[in-house]
Amino acid sequence: MSSEFTLIADYADFLVVDKAPGVNFHDEENLGQGLFNQVKAELKQSELYPVHRLDKMTSGLVIFAKNLASAQAFQQMFAEHRVEKYYLALSDKKPNKKQGLIKGDMAKSRRGSWKLLRSTKNPAISQFFSYALGNGKRLFVVKPHSGKTHQIRVALSSISAPILGDSHYYPQPGSDRGYLHAYALRFALNGQEFNFICQPNNGKEFSASQLCDKLLDIGQPWLLNWPKL
Repeated sequence: MSSEFTLIADYADFLVVDKAPGVNFHDEENLGQGLFNQVKAELKQSELYPVHRLDKMTSGLVIFAKNLASAQAFQQMFAEHRVEKYYLALSDKKPNKKQGLIKGDMAKSRRGSWKLLRSTKNPAISQFFSYALGNGKRLFVVKPHSGKTHQIRVALSSISAPILGDSHYYPQPGSDRGYLHAYALRFALNGQEFNFICQPNNGKEFSASQLCDKLLDIGQPWLLNWPKL
């Protein structure tokens, strides 16, 4: 199996993979195939449809539909926010609030970055809890309610807790990766409930024993006491 993804689940209508960090979703000129075409080729899928994507630096769970009908169903579910997504992020900065809601419009900034605005005409919305891990590190469990480019990266930067190793918002020479991981998915399709949890397995900070112990304490992220929006 490819070192750039791991197959997590394979059903008649869709499959789920764990994407490695540093892998682009689409093909890159002079750098070969992206995640989509790698999955299609290595898993010998004659038909495959992308229904959402992750940033290049972000690892974790990605769904691919295996037929047009399920692709359309997933696209509608994502558009209507009926796929619950939960992310893990690490920072070594103290946030200006330890849990809550981050909401605001997003606008392009310099060199491919984005920024959060005070306006809320078409806002990016993220809820989060955070947990001290020791050694100045803090774990964030983030539940996005929209799907904007760089949403979580910008959200955490906006509360003074940029993600470790994020080349856009917190560049750190020598960092082994950007510490953002798509940790869990939960949804219903064709009358059946599905949920997936995938612990990060790439990056020295993600393998720290304090983080593994904290994830055991947290349990299933959808059971956390998320306030209603």
